[in-house]
Amino acid sequence: MTLLEICQQLEATRLAEWVTQSEWGFRIMAGTHLMGLGLSVGTIVWMDLRLLGKTMRTCPVSEVYRRLAPWMLFGFAVMMISGVVLFVSYATAAYENTFFAIKLGAILIAGVNAGIYHFVIERQIAQWDTAPRPPLAARMTGLISIGAWTVVVLAGRAMSYTMF
Repeated sequence: MTLLEICQQLEATRLAEWVTQSEWGFRIMAGTHLMGLGLSVGTIVWMDLRLLGKTMRTCPVSEVYRRLAPWMLFGFAVMMISGVVLFVSYATAAYENTFFAIKLGAILIAGVNAGIYHFVIERQIAQWDTAPRPPLAARMTGLISIGAWTVVVLAGRAMSYTMF
């Protein structure tokens, strides 16, 4: 079975039919996706700006993360679940869309970047947690994150204009 055939099967599910055929399915899922995106990416960028030393310079990085993490994770979960539902509903169009591939690539970069921050750079946070300007490695992960999520948002918007 090819990837395109899998996409076609996904579009034949009842969930996909609800999104594409009902009066409110797409509106609910698209709105939910955008709200999750705003919450998730908004709080991620806030954290990234702290890593860059541009905001909240007197608050320890660990404290900023502790306060924002629940919101980041909740927004990310809402964004991912609704995004999967939207993908299932328009899988063949997404499969053929260059901007969808760009969006997935940027999400992968953001994920790898977050992993590097949490599993490598954050291990030494005790040494720089209260510094107004974190070390270069931490600042770079913040900058890469902002760039990757900007590409995700822009590619997502471009998908809306090129898939239908």
